[in-house]
Amino acid sequence: MRNVDVAIIGAGSGGLSARREVAKKTDNYVVIDGGKLGTTCARVGCMPSKVLIQIAQDFERRKKLAEQGIMGAENLSIDTVQVMKHVRKLRDRFVSGVLGGGRSWMEQKLMPDYASFIDANTLQVGTEQVWAKKIIIATGSTPVIPKELNDYKSFILTTDDFFEIDDLPKSIAVIGTGVIGIELGQALHRLGVKTVGIGRSENISGVSDPKLKAYVLKKFTEDMTASFGGISSVEKIGNELKLKSRKNEYLVEKILITAGRKTNWDKLGLEKIGVEFDERGIPKFCAETFMLEQHSHILLAGDNTGFNQVLHEASDEGRIAGYNSVNEVKKFQRRTPLFITFSDPNIAFVGKMYKELLEEKAEFEVGEVSFEGQGRSIVKLKEVGMLRVYGAKESGVLLGAELMAPDGEHLAHLLSWAISQKLTVNEALSLPFYHPVLEEGLRTALRDLREKVQEVQPELEIYPMVEE
Repeated sequence: MRNVDVAIIGAGSGGLSARREVAKKTDNYVVIDGGKLGTTCARVGCMPSKVLIQIAQDFERRKKLAEQGIMGAENLSIDTVQVMKHVRKLRDRFVSGVLGGGRSWMEQKLMPDYASFIDANTLQVGTEQVWAKKIIIATGSTPVIPKELNDYKSFILTTDDFFEIDDLPKSIAVIGTGVIGIELGQALHRLGVKTVGIGRSENISGVSDPKLKAYVLKKFTEDMTASFGGISSVEKIGNELKLKSRKNEYLVEKILITAGRKTNWDKLGLEKIGVEFDERGIPKFCAETFMLEQHSHILLAGDNTGFNQVLHEASDEGRIAGYNSVNEVKKFQRRTPLFITFSDPNIAFVGKMYKELLEEKAEFEVGEVSFEGQGRSIVKLKEVGMLRVYGAKESGVLLGAELMAPDGEHLAHLLSWAISQKLTVNEALSLPFYHPVLEEGLRTALRDLREKVQEVQPELEIYPMVEE
């Protein structure tokens, strides 16, 4: 039997971040993973999807070129086989970067097999057994396939296999209009695939602010076909599927499932050690330390915590779990929430969302700007978007924002930093804004918010010097 200080189950973003913290204090550890290495982000998630999205946005830009006096765009065409080759080429580069960073430890520390619990400290790993003082579970997640589609698996693509196809289908239904669904659905539509996005409720990317929600829904349904209310029936017609929704029916070659991901617990055998699960099917654990309530020597990290399944959150969870497995246990404060949908325009949420503020019965005001008519948006020929920023009614402290905006990923980062620093609306307005930039739209929204909160306004946004 192999005895170690720490066993890390899973070599994804959470597990690898945990390993880095563990390795600072001990060399007596193992990383266990029986699947493909390279992380969900690099192999099937964030990175290959952004390559496809970039190609789609570049091709879509042809529609604006003649307006700028750049002629000949009507002769541009798309080679979808080459598109997928390019996606895989860059995907392989990203994966190789992840794996390259592991060369120094993988030969001695990686156990390329699956783990299951024998008892609270002992793991069965293939034909070997491992006893560990501390165990970090970072087994990630897998796509959820709706039960009603189980009989049509030959037509189904998930994000785990989508980037392996040699060519794009002529038609596709994207099931799910959340972050991944709207990113890939819009990209496929712009690459010439006849695409329909099918969601259960009339919502795009999880927007909760009612005014922004209506705006986003209007703009995206003007750009591509979308259907809400789910699927009422599925029928195989030759080499295609006929999907019926509440109002329409669609004939498609393939279905891309983007209806969420489930956490990977089924192979671990946690029931053998009496772990209690919550109503979501997640082991009960402390969200500040990531230690299990019943077995404090077992910690969680990454997608399988059931929190926000994005890389920077998984990495932070891995760091916390790794640190607490080899140091005196500490509770850690999480960073300001930041979520971006890489659609065009971007959709983003920062800090507290509108629905959260309502649930907390917070007293807040909303500042707003439209990017229709905003200076830099006009220059870029991207006059679509709306930003809604929330501030505490009495103090003016910035609380959160929801937005759809050109290059909104950058606005979201600025807002996340401002919220993290607990800036008030006046303090944010005292900072520099260049001209002409999209950030001037943020300034407009902040000025709108300033008029509604009770924070006393300075005579000028520029603070006077304080004499010593």
